[in-house]
Amino acid sequence: MKLLYSGKTKDVYATANEDQYLLKFKDDVTGTDGVFDPGANTVGLTIEGAGKSGLKMTTHFYTVLNKKGINTHFIQSDMENSTMTVKKATVFGNGLEVICRFRAVGSFLRRYGVYCKEEQALDSFVEFTIKDDERGDPPISQDALDLLNILTAGEYEQIKKSTVTICNIIKNELAAKSLDLYDIKLEFGRDPQGNIMLIDEISGGNMRVYKNKSYLAPLTLEKEFLT
Repeated sequence: MKLLYSGKTKDVYATANEDQYLLKFKDDVTGTDGVFDPGANTVGLTIEGAGKSGLKMTTHFYTVLNKKGINTHFIQSDMENSTMTVKKATVFGNGLEVICRFRAVGSFLRRYGVYCKEEQALDSFVEFTIKDDERGDPPISQDALDLLNILTAGEYEQIKKSTVTICNIIKNELAAKSLDLYDIKLEFGRDPQGNIMLIDEISGGNMRVYKNKSYLAPLTLEKEFLT
């Protein structure tokens, strides 16, 4: 298979089907100075088993979302090889990340800590950031997205609404196991027909989840959630 792109936590390969990609999950996770951080834009450390753990979580959530009629890129997974077959996607600009925040932690708290308390409820607050490692994946407003021809106003509203719906489904799934979702990062793109769809992974690597006020690292989260 031809390697198309090597990302921080996954590699993307071409397949025999021109409308599909193969994602290979790695054991690398984002963070800084050896400390895991789902909001970081650099690889912080390598955790053995993180790739397969992330794929298990991702497969579970995409299966749930597909059954609920959410348009996603997920087709199937191969756990033995830590790969996932997905629909081909075209990203917005050079890529967008959409964060849904249920509590004030991470970069939100660092930016706005003078106005809020740690773990303060945020009621499904949605933020958009552009994927730009050099500039630290800066937040971007709806007006700027429209002005720079990255997203139209209509697309922004559609993605924002979908994000709240999707993230509350995920939150409820976790809550059924007494787990509390604090924030989560999603990505969207266009499918081969031009429709907006959810892409990338949905795992402990792109969310913060707590149990009894204690943060759960990605592998611990997978064990708590799927067993």
